[in-house]
Amino acid sequence: MKKLPRTKNLKLYNLITDYPAQVLVRGKQNGSALIPFIIVLPMLILIAGYAMSLAVSSYRLAKQDQLHTHAQFATDAGIDYALQQISLDQNWAGTGVEVELLNDGSIKTTYQITVDNPDPDNKTVTAIGRTYRPVNAATPESSVKVLVNLRPVRSGDFSIVTGVGGLYLSNSAKIVGGDVFVNGEVSLINSSQIGLSTSPVNLEVAHQTCPNPPDATYPQLCSSGQNGQPISIQNQAHIYGDVKANNQVSTAGMSMNGLLASSGVIPQSLPPHDRDAQKAAVAETQTGTWASCDSNTEVRTWPANLKITGDVTIKKKCQITITGDVWITGNLDVSNSAQLIVADTLGTTRPNIMVDGQLGASFINSAALKSNVSNTGMQIITYYSRASCSPDCADVTGTDLYNTRNDVTISLDNSAEGAQSVYYARWSRVLINNSGQIGALVGQTVELKNSGTVTFGTSASSEVITAWIIDGYRRIFD
Repeated sequence: MKKLPRTKNLKLYNLITDYPAQVLVRGKQNGSALIPFIIVLPMLILIAGYAMSLAVSSYRLAKQDQLHTHAQFATDAGIDYALQQISLDQNWAGTGVEVELLNDGSIKTTYQITVDNPDPDNKTVTAIGRTYRPVNAATPESSVKVLVNLRPVRSGDFSIVTGVGGLYLSNSAKIVGGDVFVNGEVSLINSSQIGLSTSPVNLEVAHQTCPNPPDATYPQLCSSGQNGQPISIQNQAHIYGDVKANNQVSTAGMSMNGLLASSGVIPQSLPPHDRDAQKAAVAETQTGTWASCDSNTEVRTWPANLKITGDVTIKKKCQITITGDVWITGNLDVSNSAQLIVADTLGTTRPNIMVDGQLGASFINSAALKSNVSNTGMQIITYYSRASCSPDCADVTGTDLYNTRNDVTISLDNSAEGAQSVYYARWSRVLINNSGQIGALVGQTVELKNSGTVTFGTSASSEVITAWIIDGYRRIFD
C-alpha cells in the first residue's frame, strides 16, 4: 500500500498522533449508554401505561361494586318493607311501581316489590333493587333481584315460661305471639327478636339468678346492683313490647313502650305436673323395642296410661296415635316425617308424655306432634337432673339446679314442630333450632337459635294474629 507523503498530511497526522487515547476511550464509553436507554425506555413506557390502565380498571370495578352494594341495600330495604306491609295487610300485592329509597344528586336507588300467593300458607316476594347514575338515567347501572319465600306464624293463647336459667335467643331467632315470663335472665344477640313491630310481646323478668357463683341457697332474687342487669341485648337484636324487669336500667334495643318498670316482678313457679299420679295410674307396660317404629307405612296406637321401659325411636313416616298418658323411662327420638298424633277421643284433654332419660326427647327434620280435631296437642315433659334423686326429685335447688339448667333434654331441629303442644324441661334446657309453630315452651332454660321462629299459642283462640316470616331467600340472575 502506497503511503502519502508526510508533508501533505501533516495536520492530519499530528491530529491523530497527538489526540489523547483516553479521550478516545471516554468517547466510546459515553456513546454506549444510549443502547440500554433505548432498550429500557419502551419498557418503562409499557409499565407506566399498564399501571395507568390497571388503576382505571380498578376504579371502574370499585365504582361498579359500590353501585351493586347500593342496589343490594335497596333490595333488602324493600324486603323489610314488604314484611311490614304483609303483616298489616295479608292481601298486600306489592308496590306496583319503583319506590325511591335514596337520591343524593349523583346516585339514585329504588326498590320494586311483587307478591304472589300460591296458597294460604305460602307467599312469594320478588324484590328488585336498582341503582341509577346519573339520577335521571333511563336504565339502571346495577340491579339486584331476590326471591323470598314467606310462611305464616300464628299467635294464640299460650305463653313462654322459663325458670331461673332464663331465655336465650341468637342469630335470627324470633318469638311471635304470647306473653313471656322469665324467672332468670334474658339474652338476645345478632338479629334475634322478641315480638314484632306489628305484633308486640309483653315480657316480665324476675332476675332470680343469685347468688353468683351459686351455692346451696341458689336461686334467690337479686338485689339492685347484684349480678348486673337481667336483660342483655347486643348487635341488632330487639324487643318489641312492654317490658318489666327487676334491676333493669338500660332501655337500649327496646321499643313499643319498652322498659316500663325496674321492680315489682314476682317469681313464678313453673306449671305443675303430678308425676307420682301418672306413675301410679300405669295400666300397661311395654319395652322400647315394642314401642319403636321404623317404617314408611306403619300406623300404631299407644294405649292410655302406658309405661315404656328403655329408649323409644320413631323414624321415617311412622304414625303413632296417643290415647292417653305415656311414661318413657329412657329417651324419645322422633325423626324424618314421623308423627305423634293426639287421638280425637281425648277431646280437650292434653296427654302427657313423660320422659326420664338423660338425653330426653329429640325431634328433628319434619317430625311433628299433631293435634286432634279439637286443636288439642300433647305435653312432652322431661325430668332428668344432676341431683342424686333424678328423675324422681320433688325439687331441685342449689348447684344441682344451676348445673342442670344447661343440660338439653328437649330439642327441636330443622322443621320439627307442634302447633298446640307444650315442651316442658322441668329442671333442664329446651333448645329450638330452626323450628316453626309451637304451643308453648317451658323449662329452667329456653334457647332459640339460628332462624327458628316460634309462635306460642293455639289456633283455637278467639283472635288469631298472623305474622309472615322469611322461610327462604335466594338471588335471581336474569
